Amino acid sequence: MAGDFEHLYIFFFALIFGGIGFLDDFEKVKHKQNLGLTAIQKFLLQLAAAVAFLCLMRFEGMLTPNLYVPFFNTQIVMSWWVYMVFAAFVIVGTVNSVNLTDGVDGLAASTTMPVCIFFAVISMLWGERFLSLGVFASGLAGGLLGFLIYNFHPAKVFMGDTGSLAIGGVIAVFALCIRKELLLPLLCGVFLVESFSVMMQVGYFKYTKRKYGEGHRLLLMAPVHHHFQKKGQFETKIVLRFWIISLLLAAITLVTLKIR
Repeated sequence: MAGDFEHLYIFFFALIFGGIGFLDDFEKVKHKQNLGLTAIQKFLLQLAAAVAFLCLMRFEGMLTPNLYVPFFNTQIVMSWWVYMVFAAFVIVGTVNSVNLTDGVDGLAASTTMPVCIFFAVISMLWGERFLSLGVFASGLAGGLLGFLIYNFHPAKVFMGDTGSLAIGGVIAVFALCIRKELLLPLLCGVFLVESFSVMMQVGYFKYTKRKYGEGHRLLLMAPVHHHFQKKGQFETKIVLRFWIISLLLAAITLVTLKIR
């Protein structure tokens, strides 16, 4: 469509975040150990990419500082500076949540597919304004399905940080473009729980170590999918259950949004 470059911007944004992930993966392969970029290096690179892209989106008129509040069908009018900080937090948080979910064969791709389908359906239901986003989301869902054929247990190929960071960035930007950022905690509930499980594990370990001199853990291993692995559950069963939860959350979000 003439003059519509929204999907191209998002594709370029995915390439940038995929490039950050590639640097991390390359360092791991180069040094033959599971240590890539440091946490602060990845955070600063992600934050810089997010801020740069948000500035581009604002310049192109793709953003509005009016924050939609789900379930109440109202909006909160924010200043641009506050909204930009909030949006950068949404992007970086979503990217790292998807990255943490990528730890079991087929888990990240299978739980991302319902999210992509949700954005595809919403974009196409809302007409020509978001049609290119719907096509992009459909293409990503199809790509993930093709990837799953080789990534499902036992995996023959892996997405690594290159794939998970790119996918996380796309999901966050989709939500920003359709102006439904606050729907992400419900829609991406699986990713949110994975992130919280890591934060709770680390926080509780540090707290007990400081208080008792010895650190204790809430989970056998974090993120939470590794906890279920340690309890003896098969990878395929974990992936299937998480996929069903992701599918239900996408359906609930779609119904809720459609009703409102």
